[in-house]
Amino acid sequence: MALARVGYLGPEGSFSHEAVATLRDVQAVPCASIADVLAGVADASLDSGLVPLENAIEGTVSATIDGLVFDHDLVIRREIVLPIHMHLLAKAGLRPDQVTRVASYVHALAQVRGYLASLPLAQVEQTTSTSQAAREVAESAEPWAAVGSSIAGSLFGLEIIAADIADHPGNATRFVEVGREVISAPTGNDRSSIVCFQHADRPGSLYGILGRFAARDINLTKLESRPTKKGLGDYCFVIEFDGHLADDIIADCLADLQAHLVSVKFLGSYPVTGEGSSDRRHEVGDARRAASAWIDALRQRIAP
Repeated sequence: MALARVGYLGPEGSFSHEAVATLRDVQAVPCASIADVLAGVADASLDSGLVPLENAIEGTVSATIDGLVFDHDLVIRREIVLPIHMHLLAKAGLRPDQVTRVASYVHALAQVRGYLASLPLAQVEQTTSTSQAAREVAESAEPWAAVGSSIAGSLFGLEIIAADIADHPGNATRFVEVGREVISAPTGNDRSSIVCFQHADRPGSLYGILGRFAARDINLTKLESRPTKKGLGDYCFVIEFDGHLADDIIADCLADLQAHLVSVKFLGSYPVTGEGSSDRRHEVGDARRAASAWIDALRQRIAP
């Protein structure tokens, strides 16, 4: 039986390569860009793709979310949270203060701005991935360095000349595996993602959307506005929340939104990484029921 072909942002040695290596029994296929990964899934040359969605320091990866929202009809099947350790990689014997060029992927460079400002000679340049930067350093005779992973350093014969250079501790990236049509089965510990396109921009429209979730005790985990690319000031809302499409309360909420307020694009229901999220909505519901019982007890004391 042939292994599933899973695309990722390559070449080998990227953080995306680290993430895809956590998947079992797949054939990892490096791609030149996030757009190429998504396009490969959409045209069925790939069975699925693993792409970075969000970084703890830099936030949403625009190339991924915009590709899912505007360019392709794909669904998120799972998420993988990968701790990120940024290192300065160079050939043996080079000191950081001798580096004249530092290259990496745009999001990686943004996560080490403070450190890069301390390098007196270095010019900063963007590449298509962290591993591509490491490859360019390995192939050059110049005093260049790359920002990337230890795996990239080992793969291209580079040394870590400065370790853990991210500006903030606890850095991590959330990757998502995307596929065509089939929605992941519920696990009891799931998250769903949608996009809401407003029919008209009017006062209270966002409040109306959020009220549908609040009324059903659905816990929102992320809310983000994105320009629709149709004109200045025209936005849609990307919303993530606890629960699965298979849950009646989730299905009812989405149907309510679609029928009365907005056009909804469904981006997937998928297992959540981490513990405790499956209990949040139940805890909120218990609190509301307790509050309702308290009000009922007070009302019984009202004089006739």
